[in-house]
Order: sequence, then structure tokens, then C-alpha cells
Amino acid sequence: MKTATLLLLTLLAPITTSAAELISVKKIWDAAPHNAFTDLLRHNGAWYCVFRESSAHIPGLNGKIRVLRSADGDTWQSAALVAEPGVDLRDPKITLAPDGRLMLLTGGSVYPGDETVKNRKRTAAHSRVSFSKDGVEWTTPKPVEGVGEGQWLWQMTWHQGVGYGAVYSTAKEAGGKRTLSIWRTTDGIKYDRMTDPAPGIDLSEAAVRFDAHDRMIVLLRGEEKDRHAWIGVSPPPYEKWEWKDGGHAAQGPNFVVLPDGRMFYAGRDFLDKGVAKTVFGQMTATALTPLITFPSGGDTSYAGIAADGPNPGELLVTYYSSHEGKTAIYLAKVRIDKPDK
Repeated sequence: MKTATLLLLTLLAPITTSAAELISVKKIWDAAPHNAFTDLLRHNGAWYCVFRESSAHIPGLNGKIRVLRSADGDTWQSAALVAEPGVDLRDPKITLAPDGRLMLLTGGSVYPGDETVKNRKRTAAHSRVSFSKDGVEWTTPKPVEGVGEGQWLWQMTWHQGVGYGAVYSTAKEAGGKRTLSIWRTTDGIKYDRMTDPAPGIDLSEAAVRFDAHDRMIVLLRGEEKDRHAWIGVSPPPYEKWEWKDGGHAAQGPNFVVLPDGRMFYAGRDFLDKGVAKTVFGQMTATALTPLITFPSGGDTSYAGIAADGPNPGELLVTYYSSHEGKTAIYLAKVRIDKPDK
């Protein structure tokens, strides 16, 4: 049996479910009328939380990206506000580029006309990128190259000096479904199309990570009636894919791969009689297992996850929610145990 096949079978093998304990949840920002769509990164001894500020989920006033910074994971201060005139910046994702700069990837939607007019119609959308050496001064957002109109580079990650991102079509194409493609970059600006996985479902947002065996793992938001997320796995060179129904929804998906191989995810699920909540759980290559439902509701989800929390065995998770009335940014501390073997 070939080595690649053995590695894939190892990943597909069942993993004992870990326990998870919610240590605390606190609101860390609600300055704008609508604060949403978070991501989280630890860099140079500090955590960076990024999210969109606007007046509504969509379209509202053109979104701006707030950057918060914390040295201890408890006290958060604004480090920057990134904006582009005439463009609604949204769904920010923060990564560390190979050259040592912080990189901010966002969606960039255009709604012509006065920002204060309700129900504006989007006429264009193109992913943007911005860079910073210190998290305070950011370059002017610039459209990415290669990925064109109608294709949303929703999230990307760096692996061995190369950036990989999942792109979905914003409109349904042949067969009445949105399509998924995988792209690569070496500078965060110019992207080349690699492959077109075919999960066989209607889909949208997708998070990409890698494990210790260089396998690409994708957590994909499903848009079918059951709203289940799907999990895709591919060994190098990322041309052959194995797709599994995760068994639960994970809208606004995100996940981390720990050094010991365990994976933890967060996203919007509907466990309580169809009510939207932000859920944290364990992930394998075949299934999602919810472990914690965060205080949340209404307009909620889009979590950022930092595997390196303030204390050993802790994860930090940011998310947004409107369960207390105003849509605000929350920070959860989660303790995870080691799996029982």
C-alpha cells in the first residue's frame, strides 16, 4: 500500500473525543452599531483580534476593519482601523506572512450610492489584502490578483512558505450549486488556481489548515437543507480529495490543528430547536462533535481561534453575537484536556 494511502487512513481513523471546559466569556468590544466577523492570531507576545465595524450585517455603512491587541488575553485595546473609501470591507482574516508582516485578507464589496441609503445593491466584489509590520500601520487595501470577480477568497493559511486559500463562487453555477477551488500564493497578492475539488453539494465559506503530514484539510460550510458542514482531506499535491459529511452545521467555519494532531472547530450551529448559536467542538476528518455552546444567539458566529492561550491547555476563541441586544465581540477561554487513550 502506498505511503500516501497509509497516511490518509491514519487521518480517517477515529480519535477519542476530548473534554472541553468553558473557563470564561467576556465582551471585549461593542463600539460600533454592528461588530462582527472575527479572526484571532498570536504574534510577538500579543494576540490580535480583527473584525468588521458597520451599521448592519449587510450592507449597512461600508465596513471598516478594527484591529484589537492584547498582551495578556484579558485587556484589549484598539491598534488600528483599516478602511477603503467606497468599499465595504468584511470577513477579515489575519495571518503571518513569510516575510514577517501581519497580513489582513478581507472581502471587498461595492455598493454604489449614498452609504446611508437602505437596501443598496452590490455591483462588484473583490478580495483585498493589507500588510503591517507592527499591527498599527497598515498598507492601503489592495485587490488580490488572479482571483477575479464573483470568486471570494474567504480564508487562506500559510504552509511551508506558501499560502493556500479556498475560493467559492458567489453565484450558483452549473447544476445550481456554488463551486469551490483551491488557490496558492507566495506573496499574498498574486494567486494561482491549483485544483477544483468537487464535494457535490452547494457550498460557501471554507477554512483551510494543514496537519503534520502536510495534508490539506478543509472545513466547508454546506448550503444544503440540512446545513451540515463538510470536511475535505487531500495529501500532496492536493489533487485527490476525500469528502465527508461532518454531521453538524459550522457556518462561519474555523478550526485549528494542535501539535498532537487533535483538531478543534467553531461555527454557527442549530442544536436547540433550530436556534442559531456559536458552538465549539472537536473535529476529525469524518465528523464534528459539539462540546460547548457559547453564550450567543441571533446574529452570531464567525469565530477566531488561537491555540496558544495564556495558560497551558487553554484556547482563546473570539466570536460575535447579538444575544445581549447589540451585536458585539466576545472572547471565550476554553480548557481542553488530553484525549484518553
